[in-house]
Amino acid sequence: MDFSKFNWTREPESCTITDETVEIVTKPHTDLWQRTYYHFRNDNAPVFQMETEEKYFSFVVKTDFAESHHRFDQCGIVMYLDSENWLKGSIEYENEEYQHLGSVVTNNGYSDWATTVIGADVKSMWYRFSRREDDYCIECSEDGVHFQQMRICHMHRGDGKIQFGIYACSPEESSFKAVFSHMKLTECQWKAHDGQQPDEC
Repeated sequence: MDFSKFNWTREPESCTITDETVEIVTKPHTDLWQRTYYHFRNDNAPVFQMETEEKYFSFVVKTDFAESHHRFDQCGIVMYLDSENWLKGSIEYENEEYQHLGSVVTNNGYSDWATTVIGADVKSMWYRFSRREDDYCIECSEDGVHFQQMRICHMHRGDGKIQFGIYACSPEESSFKAVFSHMKLTECQWKAHDGQQPDEC
């Protein structure tokens, strides 16, 4: 992956970038969330992204987060268009027993959160982010080979040039090191739907 094509939207407390990996040390009280349920707006997580106008592709990354230890510590994939239009997929640490594997989609300033509970012993996860025009798919994998769907969504402002990449943050009084590796771009692995045909306009 050519990291020279990536840019920061808010730099982290500290980071290390090599030819193969990106390490981010999170800063306390950093997060991404808009309004829904909590009624607050958090928009200060560090995001490392590249731009593209390509309509069909997949982006794969492995995350390692052995140091996550505090509620809501998280790292994963992101497509951050602006403060009110973005999506992310990650594992959020909860306690010594369990974590939340999930995704957040934010359209026009309102976030949602879809999750499933996994064990707290999971300390690495692969993600695959795929685009088909202005629709998107987030998948996860424990081995980088067999991916499972987490979310399909539509982004209201996701039909032109977009930015996508990685993020890490610690919403509460915490800090940890997130390691991103095995990043690659491929042809779109999210295949066209082969069932019911689209409605005619």
